[in-house]
Amino acid sequence: MPTEHHRDESVTIAPMDEFNQQLIHNVHPPSWINPTPTGRYNIVVIGAGTAGLVTAAVAAGLGAKVALVERHLMGGDCLNVGCVPSKGVIRASRAWSAVQRAREFGVAIPDGVKTDFGTAMARMRKLRARLSRVDSAHRFTSLGVDVFMGAGRFTGTNAVDVDGTTLQFSKAAVCTGARAAAPPIQGLEAAGYLTNETVFSLTRLPPRLAVIGAGPIGCEMAQAFARFGSRVWLFEQTGHILAREDADAAQIVQTQMTEDGVVFIFNSQITTVELRGQEKVLHYNSHGDQRELMVDEILVGVGRVPNVEGLGLETAGVEYDTRTGVKVNNRLQTTNPNVYAAGDVCFPLKFTHAADAMAQIVIQNALFPHPLGLGYAKTDSLIIPWATYTDPEIAHVGLYEAEAKNKGIEVDTYTFTLDEVDRAVLDGEDQGFARVHVKKGTDTIVGATIVAAHAGDMISEFTLAMKGGLGLRAITGTIHPYPTQAEVIKKVANAWRKTTLTESKKRLLGKLFAWMR
Repeated sequence: MPTEHHRDESVTIAPMDEFNQQLIHNVHPPSWINPTPTGRYNIVVIGAGTAGLVTAAVAAGLGAKVALVERHLMGGDCLNVGCVPSKGVIRASRAWSAVQRAREFGVAIPDGVKTDFGTAMARMRKLRARLSRVDSAHRFTSLGVDVFMGAGRFTGTNAVDVDGTTLQFSKAAVCTGARAAAPPIQGLEAAGYLTNETVFSLTRLPPRLAVIGAGPIGCEMAQAFARFGSRVWLFEQTGHILAREDADAAQIVQTQMTEDGVVFIFNSQITTVELRGQEKVLHYNSHGDQRELMVDEILVGVGRVPNVEGLGLETAGVEYDTRTGVKVNNRLQTTNPNVYAAGDVCFPLKFTHAADAMAQIVIQNALFPHPLGLGYAKTDSLIIPWATYTDPEIAHVGLYEAEAKNKGIEVDTYTFTLDEVDRAVLDGEDQGFARVHVKKGTDTIVGATIVAAHAGDMISEFTLAMKGGLGLRAITGTIHPYPTQAEVIKKVANAWRKTTLTESKKRLLGKLFAWMR
């Protein structure tokens, strides 16, 4: 436990209000004194994002001697600049949007209603600080973890240095995550831009906002800021948003975003960015025409880059690529058999819940190596859902139809729309659908997509069925409460069931019923 106190002013988060001060107190305490190592660790974890925190907590809970190293903020992107703040901002923007729709539900909103972006952002910071207690340095120390604040770097195949202190290990886990990528646009760096790592520090609403990239982050933030009242232009090199998703699913979201005021500039290529006084000017090509757009802020959301630099991975014999991250096998073992990796630094699906699941694999394989007891766990067995938290949300698990065909899997596809689900109609949230792909001629679920206001909450029923080896037959036999939007899942399963009643079966049943008369 730390026994001395001295001030470290190196970590700041704008704005330095009471909420961000509390956040720093929890996830990078200014008075923190690193413990003194006492012998070899069972596992040293570098990086205290989701993958690192789960690895450290579970390992310590099992009785292992654990060191956790973090150079910046415990909680990683998810707590500090990702899932937590973004969903706080999105929730506020939905509240503002609900006010705009209030007349539809019989609520007369008088003219001159005041909105306050600063208050919405302060609420987010307050709740982020509250949630940060779970990821705090003090809590992990109480769990039995030796928490080291500083830059961790491998100095050999079984040692890590943290600011001059050597940590010997039997096993290590690299969980350093990823950071926002920036496109190579001339003048962008000089003009200045926001990413998910800086946008949540805003206290004033930018009147005009350009968003580069129509992936999940770009779409979520573009819609949120448009609902707050910014004029938003969303640039995308392709012809539609959310390229990973089914075209009709993405179109539903795009239509709603358009209604919210987002202007889409598709098939565009930004050539240069320049400053004109306080304005930022984007020069771009779109459909063969050269144009320019003046805005107050630019938000970049074009992907993630793994954090592999400065870790001494070469010294440890760990292979990596600056684009794809640390090289691992399906057991999350690196080219150094005693070093593992988990989370965004090594995996293509960069989600908090995926990092959590990979941490469990690291624990099993690193601390309980085959054939000692549990056998190997592998990423091949993971069934990972994901959601994009636009309004409506898009959630997906498993394969898309095109992916299934590319793998040589023939599928039958069933879709049921929300405008035929009573609760969705009554809620005024009837734009969307549930879609499921099953192996042809069976009820075995290959993949599923839901577009709905709460799709992220609903996709788990399909995920659980796939994980448990349950098909659509099990869903059709499950009673769903009425009226709920989740009833769409049973309805799409019933669409499959109806196809199992063939004409020959109908004729046979007809004869049976005639005989029973």
